[in-house]
Amino acid sequence: MPMFQPSKRDGVVGFDGGGDGHVIDLDTAVKDGVLGGVGGGVVTTGVGEKLDLRKMIEELDLSEVPSVFICPISLEPMQDPVTLCTGQTYESSNILKWFNLGHLTCPTTMQELWDDSITPNRTLYHLIYTWFSQKYLLMKKRSEDVQGRASELVETLKKVKGQARVQALKELHQVVAAHATARKTLIDKGGATVVSSLLGPFTSHVVGSEVIAILVNLTLDSESRTSLMQPAKISLMVDILNEGSIKTKINCTRLIKMLMEEKDFRSEIISSHSLLVGLMRLVKDKRHTAGILPGLSLLRTICLHKEVRGLMVNIGAVPQLVDCLPSLDHECLELALFVLDALSSLPEGISALKDCSNTIPNMVRLLMRISESCTQYALSILWSVCKHAPEECSSIALDAGLAAKLLLVIQSGCGPVLKQQSAELLKLCSLNYTDTIFISKCKLTRTIQ
Repeated sequence: MPMFQPSKRDGVVGFDGGGDGHVIDLDTAVKDGVLGGVGGGVVTTGVGEKLDLRKMIEELDLSEVPSVFICPISLEPMQDPVTLCTGQTYESSNILKWFNLGHLTCPTTMQELWDDSITPNRTLYHLIYTWFSQKYLLMKKRSEDVQGRASELVETLKKVKGQARVQALKELHQVVAAHATARKTLIDKGGATVVSSLLGPFTSHVVGSEVIAILVNLTLDSESRTSLMQPAKISLMVDILNEGSIKTKINCTRLIKMLMEEKDFRSEIISSHSLLVGLMRLVKDKRHTAGILPGLSLLRTICLHKEVRGLMVNIGAVPQLVDCLPSLDHECLELALFVLDALSSLPEGISALKDCSNTIPNMVRLLMRISESCTQYALSILWSVCKHAPEECSSIALDAGLAAKLLLVIQSGCGPVLKQQSAELLKLCSLNYTDTIFISKCKLTRTIQ
């Protein structure tokens, strides 16, 4: 990339394009693609002159900007470029801060400055301004087009039915998923109400899937969420969760989770056997692993409602989640353990955990392996199970290497609560044995290895 040089032309510092003394003017630099291709010359309209450079930079928030526009100090686009005697160009506020710190060198080359004056690089400023202006005006034009199209599609949905409605919904889904301005327009113009009104007891799954896909992209207000919590609408979401594509199932979980954040949400809305069964299928689906995290995330939110925990145990969630643990990534694992720990607050939940042959080995294996939170949940589950049936479960836990893991927790940097729980669990497991037998069952050396 060519460097800025303090070559003068009519008192303005120019851009040295190749060392032959030729100064590239604005039109040539843009037209020849010196700056990576602005595409179409300079902005010459009166509208362009009124645009604020700072505002354009902030609103565009581009990840790729020509490197020649970037200040070497802040690594941000320059708004007031100035050039030093070394030929290097910086944002004026940044280089002045450098000087105020007592430096009399060029930050890039570390050369001592023989002249501490700075020269406004007007040519570069105009190049920067033109480049951002064109990007900004194009963005605004596209935004206006998108907003208009979103409004048109909402009006279309009020009139059409059948396949025409499906096509309009699909296009609206694509628009709102890709453009924040379309999402805002939909909210401001009452489009969310129009779209959500299409959900009902007689809505086809094709239409329902597209409606849900649109709604999960919107920031719904309290009134819209309350409307969506009508039993007929929730019932349709649950049906689609059980029968839709993996993408549709994920959208359903996201929408239901969004509705549960509403302060007036009632737990009976999610006290649905079909909903919980659908979520467990999503979590266990090894062919479509993208659904595991949203499924577990919703299950975690649901189990915060104590009234639903018993139903979760009744559908067999405990053994299914326990068997899934070895294949889950860290984030999903923490969610699954949270759910199991919540279910262990119920007598029937503890019984289900005890009756699952993999509960104790999996929990022991997870101690001190993933995170302190995972260790806390696993330890809490082990405590519940061992306290429920100390003689039977303590023996299984010790054979799985629990004693060594508990000693590791006690000697680790974990919090005092975890250490206390580990000490109490270790004491509980030792009650049915003499000291000699207990030590022999601990198998400390083998377990630690």
